[in-house]
Amino acid sequence: MNDLPLVSLFVTLIILIVLSAFFSGSETALLTMNRYRLRHLADHGNHGARLARKLLERPDRLIGVILLGNNFVNTMASALATVIALQLGGEAAIGIAAGILTLVVLVFGEVTPKTYGTLYPERLALPAAYVYTLLLKIFYPIVWAVNLITNGLLQLMGVAPADGSTTALSREELRTVVSESSAMVPERSRDMLLAILDLEHATVEDIMIPRHEVEGIDIQDSEEEILQAIRNTSYTRMPLFDGSVDNVIGVFHARNALHALLEKGLDKARLREIAREPYFVPEGTPLYQQLLNFQRLKRRVALVVDEYGDFLGLITLTDLLEEIVGEFTTDPYDSLEEIHRAEDGSLLIDCSIGLRDLNRALRWELPTDGPKTLNGLILEYLETIPEPGTSLLLHAHPLEIIQTTESGVKTVKVIQRAGRFGKR
Repeated sequence: MNDLPLVSLFVTLIILIVLSAFFSGSETALLTMNRYRLRHLADHGNHGARLARKLLERPDRLIGVILLGNNFVNTMASALATVIALQLGGEAAIGIAAGILTLVVLVFGEVTPKTYGTLYPERLALPAAYVYTLLLKIFYPIVWAVNLITNGLLQLMGVAPADGSTTALSREELRTVVSESSAMVPERSRDMLLAILDLEHATVEDIMIPRHEVEGIDIQDSEEEILQAIRNTSYTRMPLFDGSVDNVIGVFHARNALHALLEKGLDKARLREIAREPYFVPEGTPLYQQLLNFQRLKRRVALVVDEYGDFLGLITLTDLLEEIVGEFTTDPYDSLEEIHRAEDGSLLIDCSIGLRDLNRALRWELPTDGPKTLNGLILEYLETIPEPGTSLLLHAHPLEIIQTTESGVKTVKVIQRAGRFGKR
């Protein structure tokens, strides 16, 4: 090597530094590339992605062949720099050459390519997969021997190399991925995806129509009152009860009732005949499970009961789907009867509103693991029924009590801050 011309030595040294940069940059690119993006490319026929995915199934072998190549070229570069230093300045120049080579390798062989590999992993990882697949076949015995020793040392430390190869995401991790995908997923679609993930954390009790708001038909009413109630209802399905809402005997479709009325008159016996057997669900049923139950049983209405079998409220398939897609209106305030705009532009809120509906309409983040209504949350916070005119800061939202009753808070006003409501 001492007899080679300096030009050849310098060219060889540059080639070795380029190879060092390739090994360093491609290592970072392969290990940081998004696994789901890689899977997508592989499933759509990208051969480089398929090879990279196969290499990443055994990261110990991949790292072994990368480090084998990187250490080899760095060692050769160091030896070559020593030869060049001896030819240029003798033994005194060896230390200077070592310092210069260290700086060059650090900048051009490590930091720059690794930074590039982090910023644009796909550009390096996919072409490099072809190279590493070939190198792994050529140097497999050496890589196998190295992995045998390293895996044995890891097992002595209680670490199984296969344990860290999974790329599955937990529910919360998936939620974070969806939340941070604003540049690629439209806001509407992102909100729907997050709502689907949240179905597991909410129960039918969170979105049910409470019993005091349920519109139904009492079989003990007169036929005239029953017909009038059916004509005036805004619901397609109504519960049929006998004497009290606690004694539900069926659920009927208003359309079927009107057809029966047109055919041969609607009497109480006919009403019982067209009513479908009621479908009861426990109050703690998760929304996701209830969605599957509706699909499996071909039902659209369920009656919610507590642990004692007492009727608590009613949930419909429409209510459940609106948890995913939102209300079918353009203005979030107009989508809820409990929210109104005052003349001064502030919001007046009926405190019987459910917290989940309020959070969705105003993009607030009030806790939903305790009270289910705004009235309940205010009473829990104040521990007393307040007087009208009382102001409070409820989870960072300034409210003013407008109207109360003997049993709770009826209406509050959202105090304006910087011309906006809620958080975006």
